[in-house]
Amino acid sequence: MTSQVSSPAEQAEPADQQGGPGSAGERRTPDGGKEIRRLDRVIIRFAGDSGDGMQLTGDRFTSETASFGNDLSTLPNFPAEIRAPAGTLPGVSSFQLHFADHDILTPGDAPNVLVAMNPAALKANLGDVPRGAEIIVNTDEFTKRPMAKVGYATSPLEDGSLDGYSVHPVPLTTLTIEALKDFGLSRKEAERSKNMFALGLLSWMYHRPTEGTETFLRQKFAKKPEIAEANVAAFRAGWNFGETTEDFAVSYEVAPATTAFPAGTYRNISGNLALSYGLIAASRQADLPLFLGSYPITPASDILHELSRHKNFGVRTFQAEDEIAGIGAALGAAFGGALAVTTTSGPGVALKSETIGLAVSLELPLLIVDIQRGGPSTGLPTKTEQADLLQAMYGRNGEAPVPIVAPRTPADCFDATLDAARIALAYRTPVFLLSDGYLANGSEPWRIPEIDDLPDLRVQFATGPNHVQADGTEVFWPYKRDPETLARPWAVPGTPGLEHRIGGIEKQDGTGNISYDPANHDHMVRTRQAKVDGVRVPDLEVDDPTGDARTLVLGWGSTYGPITAAVRRVRGAGDRIAQAHLRHLNPFPANLGKVLEGYDKVVVPEMNLGQLATLIRARYLVDARSFTQVNGMPFKAEQLAAALKEAIDD
Repeated sequence: MTSQVSSPAEQAEPADQQGGPGSAGERRTPDGGKEIRRLDRVIIRFAGDSGDGMQLTGDRFTSETASFGNDLSTLPNFPAEIRAPAGTLPGVSSFQLHFADHDILTPGDAPNVLVAMNPAALKANLGDVPRGAEIIVNTDEFTKRPMAKVGYATSPLEDGSLDGYSVHPVPLTTLTIEALKDFGLSRKEAERSKNMFALGLLSWMYHRPTEGTETFLRQKFAKKPEIAEANVAAFRAGWNFGETTEDFAVSYEVAPATTAFPAGTYRNISGNLALSYGLIAASRQADLPLFLGSYPITPASDILHELSRHKNFGVRTFQAEDEIAGIGAALGAAFGGALAVTTTSGPGVALKSETIGLAVSLELPLLIVDIQRGGPSTGLPTKTEQADLLQAMYGRNGEAPVPIVAPRTPADCFDATLDAARIALAYRTPVFLLSDGYLANGSEPWRIPEIDDLPDLRVQFATGPNHVQADGTEVFWPYKRDPETLARPWAVPGTPGLEHRIGGIEKQDGTGNISYDPANHDHMVRTRQAKVDGVRVPDLEVDDPTGDARTLVLGWGSTYGPITAAVRRVRGAGDRIAQAHLRHLNPFPANLGKVLEGYDKVVVPEMNLGQLATLIRARYLVDARSFTQVNGMPFKAEQLAAALKEAIDD
């Protein structure tokens, strides 16, 4: 869904306050009806069983919020099990949305509104809900057996444990079944629409548009029109319930964030979708067919699903029988002249490592997309982490250097993908693109770029001999290098006169013949390293408004939003702090060492045990301070702000 912002405005930088909604005024309806309060931001969390449709509910509320023009950021949170036991804590699925009338950066630290579809959802999420927040509870599920499953001896709705909250008890299941009694559905079928009743209620509560959701439901269930109309009826019933019940005496307005966006056409986009579009755009800008060789793995599978829909753009997707076959096919496509990609997560990277080393030796362009998740081994498949950095940097046998690019927001996945493709194509090298589960599943508004603004990624294939021998004979040398990039020629198989040897055994410089000569191996290893070291990347930009901060916070990847929100809080409290964020992790920007030398203290927040900090200490001999967490969730702004304040005062 897209929306237009017609008047450009300077990017505001208000504090990314997330502790509660900020009221900017209130009014009553002209006929003296229910009170309408104006807020500048709200954080909502939908939570229920994995079969309750919380992700769909959150997606629809997000889409309507995006079409309305609010800035937003989301955090879907899935169970790890494909089908955890119903009504249990491991089976709870949630979707958090932070939307505002100004520029925001994170899904929020704590929800202002929790919609709990059952006792498990309430218990799993109550610890994140601040006192005074609103809790909408499906009372139909608070019976003896569901409560016993999660350890409630007495009902939290009756024993006073929720007295500090604004609780709205709503029999969602009963009301939904009553609303659908004329549709001829079984009780079980009718119950499935209770998430749409909840969505309708929240849509009334926050004045969200409704037409898009009704159209979506009719399209989604086009082959089952009776189910489509039942869901629409449940959605409308939820809206009408909010309008008529006395329990909801107040509704809220959050104005569009027109001052936060430059002029353009916007749509809501997730990181995996932005990355998929980036791959298609890179293929078109390079004038090369796109080939994806992949094996399904959480949280990267959505890229395979999305690209498979775009054969009209010359995209070919191959779902392989395993990770090794996936990257093998991709490397073969690169040899054949395609923009080749393989997608995976950390466990898959481990299996692909030998073929990545082969791509380093062959010096062919290949994008390795790693959507990081919690580990080790199977770890936390649906939770986020940043712990594959050292694996991407060093996780291969021998000296096998690979450039590494990391997007910082869901929308930035598009631009980072184009950047990674630029490097792979220009320097004839595999490139790691390190996203993670937080970026992959989270979403935010994205300004759709003009095609003329995209980079030209076209490359020249080798067409004939490129070396004159001593006897005057012209021959093709597959490892004769471009003096600027050190890239070797890209020779498409079948081109007459360009026959050359291929394989993983060390090649002789220039000729490409097999070579066991020690001096040649030393030269080739150092040349491949020099090629990666010479990749042109922009200088690191530093945000230091006063120019006299003594503490620098340095981040990479998805920590950008929480770090920036925390920096705003610290500055809002009167402290001075500088911020820089790395997109290029190998090679580092040329000015990084000079930047680090300019500050007394360097703090590096990471969702690992200090991997970037380790690299910074080793490379620049700087006493970088790690601030880490590995709980499967993104940092909270308040948590980071406290850590940064402590570092400044230390």
